[in-house]
Amino acid sequence: MRPHLALLCFAVPYCLVSLHAQTSQPTAVKRTDSKAPVAASAGATVQQLPVRQVILYKNGVGYFEHLGQVNGNQHVAIDFTSSQLNDVLQSLTVLDDNGGRIGGVNYNSTTPLAQQLQSLSLAMRDDPTSMELFQALRGQRVEVTGAPGGPVTGRLMSIEGRGSGPATSDEATNGIKQPLQRFWLTVVATSGAVRVIELSPTLSVRPLDASLQGQLDRYLELLSSNHSTGLRHLTLDAVGQGQRQLHVSYISEVPVWKSTYRLVFPRDSRENAILQGWAVVDNTIGSDWDNVQLSLVAGAPQSFIQPLSQPLYLRRPEVPISTTAQTTPQTHEAADMPEPAPPAGSYGRLSAPTKIPQKVVSSSANVSQTVSVSADVLDQGTLARSNSSVGVPGGMGAGYGVYASTAAIQQGDVTTAKFDDFFQYSIAQPVTIHKNESAMVPILQEQLPAERVTIWSRSEATPFRAVWLENTSKLTFDRGSFSIFEGGVFAGQGLLDPIHPGEKRLLSYAADQAIHVREHPEESKRELRKIHLANGGILSLTYGTSSRNTYIASNSAEEVRTVVIEVPRQANRDLSPETKAAETTPGLYRFKLPVPPHQSASVLVADEGPDYETWVIQPESDQSFTLDRLVNEAPATAEKLNPVVAAQKAISEMNAQLHELSLKANTLNADEARARENLTALKGNEGARRFVDQLNRTEDAIEANRQQTAALTEKKKAAVESLRQLLATLQIDWTATGK
Repeated sequence: MRPHLALLCFAVPYCLVSLHAQTSQPTAVKRTDSKAPVAASAGATVQQLPVRQVILYKNGVGYFEHLGQVNGNQHVAIDFTSSQLNDVLQSLTVLDDNGGRIGGVNYNSTTPLAQQLQSLSLAMRDDPTSMELFQALRGQRVEVTGAPGGPVTGRLMSIEGRGSGPATSDEATNGIKQPLQRFWLTVVATSGAVRVIELSPTLSVRPLDASLQGQLDRYLELLSSNHSTGLRHLTLDAVGQGQRQLHVSYISEVPVWKSTYRLVFPRDSRENAILQGWAVVDNTIGSDWDNVQLSLVAGAPQSFIQPLSQPLYLRRPEVPISTTAQTTPQTHEAADMPEPAPPAGSYGRLSAPTKIPQKVVSSSANVSQTVSVSADVLDQGTLARSNSSVGVPGGMGAGYGVYASTAAIQQGDVTTAKFDDFFQYSIAQPVTIHKNESAMVPILQEQLPAERVTIWSRSEATPFRAVWLENTSKLTFDRGSFSIFEGGVFAGQGLLDPIHPGEKRLLSYAADQAIHVREHPEESKRELRKIHLANGGILSLTYGTSSRNTYIASNSAEEVRTVVIEVPRQANRDLSPETKAAETTPGLYRFKLPVPPHQSASVLVADEGPDYETWVIQPESDQSFTLDRLVNEAPATAEKLNPVVAAQKAISEMNAQLHELSLKANTLNADEARARENLTALKGNEGARRFVDQLNRTEDAIEANRQQTAALTEKKKAAVESLRQLLATLQIDWTATGK
């Protein structure tokens, strides 16, 4: 491991907005530095500009609005962290009512650390190793103490690392032992002797140059100040006369707010279930939210961060300095003799400079229309449907238990608005959440039709208990978790996707061990309906398909269960008239099946629809089996398809013959090679004559095979071309009778 110089940085989010009163007299406040906070004059009152509105979004940003009174010319100071300041510079909006205006916005700037370190002669990064530190001290006079033989004074020449032996077990990395890394300093002593000293924990190296020591101190100060100056001071100048309202708004990074729901079933199954929604909100920005108007938006507008608060430096190209080379004596050519002047009027006309037009791109902002959404008034109070402010009662009456509608939300507590693809909950009553605290804020309570069912699908081996919930309100339920309370006790949990007004959604929350479903396929058919052949052999087939499956559900529970069976939808298929689905989704059919206790029930699922095939008749391929099948299914096409079948069979037979000739050619070539080897071995011997006759017969056979192959290849080529011409002119349009 290489030792590093480590520094700790503690960043505390902080956002303080204060209002410094200033009289209209020019001598009341004097600004001494545009980057420093503006101080109020002696005797001037200082008041807060508090947060009055907070809107939180699902993408981790929040909109904050401060509201306060200003009188005459005043300065408003807001403190942010550096990370907050980037968002503020992108989104800060300041409105000064009643004729006021904003004279300017200033904040203290900070030069990037890398740029500040360039001003030092040490040439070290902001995270140097000890090797880099000693490299920066090379050539400097140092005093080394703790070395064997006593202190050494001299100039540091170099530092180098060496490996020395295997590592110990605790230094092994992933079971592979690494050599130990040791560092050695080379110091040229004042006496001229060269000392090589191992760098150890007891060794001390002190620069003797006071200016160099100052550079080290300055380096450490820069590191420290870079981590401690996280607070950025922003000052707004409000210029005007009399009392006015000042609105300051911006966005900042915040934790994502979360939705969570409770669904309570009453004892009387004829009553609607109670859906109660809560929002979990965290305040971590560093300032209190006292009596703020809180809104929660179920949407994620596009947002990003740009480091606008950091000064930006561009790297300029470095141009080398031109130097003059030493010259040697040279000779030079003489100039051309002057030519006679051309006659008057014979000069070429100069072309006027061409003006390149600028391309102007205009853009216009899209305006989102805000639509107010209101819902029906509920008995026990749920979301607010108006702008009235109604207090929240203290608690519920005795004996209500989990079956009673709670008094957490009353009429007028929450208003809703829909804009673009977002949905907003606005809490009517002011909300107080102190810094570094969290709260659960009630956002809805509705009485909704909800049916308890068991859901089964092929993708899940175990059926699930579920709630078939219908959103009859005018509210959108945001994505979140939910808990089910059934029979006075907790029954399960699940996840809820956004449910819009008028939608009906299945919400599963527990396994159902009492229901068992099995699938029994009955019948499947696939009949040829249409044949279309054109465009040089492109064959399009249309089939009529149908299937029948019976789903049998068994119920071992003590009460009637309604089983919802999910069946995947097949492409280009519809349910037969004898089958009715309770609900259809883009990918599923849902069938409701009531099952009595300790009995079984079944439902028939039948669908039908077209199926399509497209393929190409290839002249050199053997597709005769498939074409024969088409002729058997559609005898009316035999007259046109049989010539194609016969031609393909003939070409296939030629391919088989060519294959046999190729195998025979390989055998003859091997016999010829063996005969030549024997003839060479018996050269000059009386027995060689027999191999000469054998070689002659083999060569004759090879030549005959070559001629047969050439003739058959030409014959196949002609057959393929003939079939290609036949397919180019062949057209078939056949439809099954009565289909």
